[in-house]
Amino acid sequence: MKRCRWPGEDDLYIRYHDHEWGRPVTDDRRLFEKICLEGFQSGLSWITILRKRENFRKAFRDFDPAIVAKFGGRDVQRLLKDAGIVRHRGKIESTINNAKRALELIGSHGSLAAYFWSWEPDAKSRPKKLTHEALVKMPATEQSAALSKDLKKRGWTFVGPTTCYAFMQAMGLVNDHIDDCDVRAEIERARKTFIRPVTRS
Repeated sequence: MKRCRWPGEDDLYIRYHDHEWGRPVTDDRRLFEKICLEGFQSGLSWITILRKRENFRKAFRDFDPAIVAKFGGRDVQRLLKDAGIVRHRGKIESTINNAKRALELIGSHGSLAAYFWSWEPDAKSRPKKLTHEALVKMPATEQSAALSKDLKKRGWTFVGPTTCYAFMQAMGLVNDHIDDCDVRAEIERARKTFIRPVTRS
């Protein structure tokens, strides 16, 4: 089976590549989880976060924004002592802040899915040929920079353009499996039948 290069030979990474990465997601908890975990990844590798993902889910109550938004000082101290996650005070506090901001977005747009999918890039803006080399040179895009700017305006933190693009790649807003990856065609089929969520008017 031909794959993108980045999973290497790590079984966990290969499963993530084959069965998760790039598949369209509309579940608000998974979207919130991913944007938070991308923030935790800042300065680290994604495989480091992926190996700790179940610990993160337990620590942050399965990333239910309504629960995380109520975390206080005791929770921050609890999380700073949790060796199963990345113990970074700024990133922990950012996740709690972003949970509050997520609830605001749900209130204004109906769901996080409706908000995030409104940032799906126009197909014409995507590269006509996607190689590993092209992907490496594209850590962020004009659309991810715009999403980052809008989130920051709304009070979100740890959501830079590169973080936002990694989120868009993972959640299926773009299909960045390279052209000779066997998963790419499968993702394209999934995207064609995928029903985009609509923002509440």
